[in-house]
Amino acid sequence: MRQVHSFSLRPVLASALLAGAAVVLSGCTTTTQTSQATVAEQRAVINSGYDATLTRLYEAAPAARQMVQEAKGVLVFPSVVGASFIVGGEYGRGELRINGQNAGYYSTGGGSIGFQAGAQSQATILLFMTQQALDNFLQKKQNWTIGADANVAIANIGANGQISSNTVNSPVVGFVLNNAGLSAGVSLQGNSIQQIDL
Repeated sequence: MRQVHSFSLRPVLASALLAGAAVVLSGCTTTTQTSQATVAEQRAVINSGYDATLTRLYEAAPAARQMVQEAKGVLVFPSVVGASFIVGGEYGRGELRINGQNAGYYSTGGGSIGFQAGAQSQATILLFMTQQALDNFLQKKQNWTIGADANVAIANIGANGQISSNTVNSPVVGFVLNNAGLSAGVSLQGNSIQQIDL
């Protein structure tokens, strides 16, 4: 009886091993194209996305242009992709500019608050309105977390197109753009940002 039972398990184990190998290989093939992009190409994509995102922001909220000009630092994530189904998450890469000049590249990740099942993309803009807020961010190159290290006031646009005074007076102001324009009622709480070598 034992011999018959042991032989019957072999095909099952072999099938399981083949299935596992197929999953690993499929994972490898999906990441190959991304890894083939050169550093210069990756930077170019982020840089052009930065400019395009600010153009979209000014179209959606013209009053934001002055805030961007007055900000001590502007961090833009052109595409933060989120996927949620039971448990969700999001990831994106962006650029920080100080006085209009590149000051480094960053990644962001966190919970997918507000995402529906499936994958969606949004752009996130953070404005450091005070020098102290920017300095605090720059000093912590790894795992600067929204809510723990600093509060981010999500811009509230009134019916007249103006940004609320409560938002304007905050040390760090955030804008979130989706395909339809400015997102309302979103939260960036818990999202972590860290500098990356790029």
